[in-house]
Amino acid sequence: MKYDFSTLSADEFEDLSRDLVGADLAIRFEAFTVGTDSGIDGRHAVADGSIVLQAKHYFRSGFSKLKSKMKEERHSIDGLKPKRYVLATTVALTPANKDALAEIIGPSLLSTGDIFGADDLNALLRAHPEIERAHHKLWGQNTSVLEEVLSSVVRKAMASENIPTALSRLLPPATTGNSNVPEPVERDVVFIIKASPIDDEFTLWLAPKLEAEGYQIFADVLTLQPGDRWRREINAALRHRAVKVLLLCRDSTLADENVQDDLDIALELAKELGDQRFVIPLRMETFRKVKGLGDTVAVNFVKGWGDGLDKLLDTLQRQKVPRNSEQASINSNWEMFRRRGAIEIVNEPERLTSNWLRIAEAPDFIRYYESSGAIDKNRLQRALDSFGHPAALIGGNGFLAFADQPEIEMAFETAGRFKVKHEIPLDEFVVNGFNKLRVDRQTASNLVIAMMKRAWSNYCKRNGFIEYTYSNSVGFHASAEHAPTGKKIPWGNQADKKRSSMLRNSAKGHIWQFGVTAIPTFWPFWHFKLKSRVLFAEDDKTPTGVPINDVKKLHRLRRSVCKGWRNKQWYGRMLAFLELLSGESAFIRLPLSETKEIVIEATPMLFSSPVSTILPNLLDEDDEETDASTLGRPDNDEEAGE
Repeated sequence: MKYDFSTLSADEFEDLSRDLVGADLAIRFEAFTVGTDSGIDGRHAVADGSIVLQAKHYFRSGFSKLKSKMKEERHSIDGLKPKRYVLATTVALTPANKDALAEIIGPSLLSTGDIFGADDLNALLRAHPEIERAHHKLWGQNTSVLEEVLSSVVRKAMASENIPTALSRLLPPATTGNSNVPEPVERDVVFIIKASPIDDEFTLWLAPKLEAEGYQIFADVLTLQPGDRWRREINAALRHRAVKVLLLCRDSTLADENVQDDLDIALELAKELGDQRFVIPLRMETFRKVKGLGDTVAVNFVKGWGDGLDKLLDTLQRQKVPRNSEQASINSNWEMFRRRGAIEIVNEPERLTSNWLRIAEAPDFIRYYESSGAIDKNRLQRALDSFGHPAALIGGNGFLAFADQPEIEMAFETAGRFKVKHEIPLDEFVVNGFNKLRVDRQTASNLVIAMMKRAWSNYCKRNGFIEYTYSNSVGFHASAEHAPTGKKIPWGNQADKKRSSMLRNSAKGHIWQFGVTAIPTFWPFWHFKLKSRVLFAEDDKTPTGVPINDVKKLHRLRRSVCKGWRNKQWYGRMLAFLELLSGESAFIRLPLSETKEIVIEATPMLFSSPVSTILPNLLDEDDEETDASTLGRPDNDEEAGE
């Protein structure tokens, strides 16, 4: 078996190099702890000087990078003045390559024979099989050593109570009789390759959901051990039991050494199994292209974990990954790990803020007006559109509205004559619909919600707020007149001291402006739910700036500029917006007609939790605008978005 040493880390390659070169030269090299090595990875001290060994793990970089690095090392080598300098590298070298390196290294290199390339190291492994057995990371490649050792040493380790059950059951089975060949096992495990702790939260969310669908899942979280204690066994289980590999993709994860090791094994397995889709990337963030995956399409979890899960389940099903949906079982260790890292609960009540505005008053009735004669439908629709209050067309001859008869007669005199035919209790209409008009419950609820949205929109427009249409809703933002750039808007009351927040400011060459979308809902009680919004404009030193119409650019700006806003900042801006909207009143009154209105509380509801947690409260509300992170962290503006 010819090794490429891809399963070894830099430190592990140094250990292997000391053993192999030491055995070849019949000397013992000293080993040093992790840290600055001053050009020494191994040293053999003799009376007339030292023999110095240096190991360079450049499997992924190649000869050009090695050559460049050795030029940088020349000064350190000359400073050491060794009796003999030896170089070991994972790069495959030609005679010309060794000659070039010899010229760079200088007189400390006695001959090109003291440069051990990948082929030389493989020859030494064949000459010293005991060293091959001693370096367990080499077992990750397909050799007879893997079969022999795993069938004996690893199998014995399985009998120990120290190895977690979740891992030991995935290791190769014991051999039968006098055979050294393990019994064949079924590949039925979906392996998650991840980094700790950055991916733990997502893994603890995803794994139980996949198990609930009948899939057998494994990730290193299940070992419940810190560090790399079971790394060798995990790699062995990956080689023998994995039917698919889920690779969590973000740059920080892919840079992890253990992730790189596991991915190298997975990519080699993909070739052995002939499965080009053996590794399924899960896109957690924008990430650089992964060598070996080519143009493999990643399952996108950026837009939402739920959407990503739906796509992943569909992918696993289409690729016919084994599962047992009838006897699905969720491993209890997922929850055990989650609890281990959980924040302690304190038996003290805690007040919680919300983005809900309670509806305090609403009309008792909604009225259905019907034409007393023939009407022009187009003329009626134009009259409804120009009516200054909410109304909804029903059928072809009538409409729903909250206005009284005199108001309707005056507003619709050009469209026809309309009389009240039904006066329906509003709450009954929302809950049950109205059979006489063939309006079911869902339609009735949708009609009233649409009318409430229209009332909110009319109110915001009349008060000078700026309307902006998003992909699936409408938001309103404070104008430059309401909230000049950089001005703090006071909010709060006498009992709760006055505070202030900005609704418009400049950051990273752009003007941002805060706003909200209001969403009426009837469950669990009638209220408006507010969704925070942020718009951006190019800062041209004018009050409003130059509007940006590029949706993707707006998304990137939200992710970068607003990245540092904490919950207090978002909540403070929402309260400042409501302060502008309600003025001096404790309520916001949305007209439904000249005489009817819906009244909502201008202060979001507060909820009480019977327990709380001990969390640091590092920023006071008054300090929010002086915190640098309020205007975005100093991250790269080019952060990609969807």
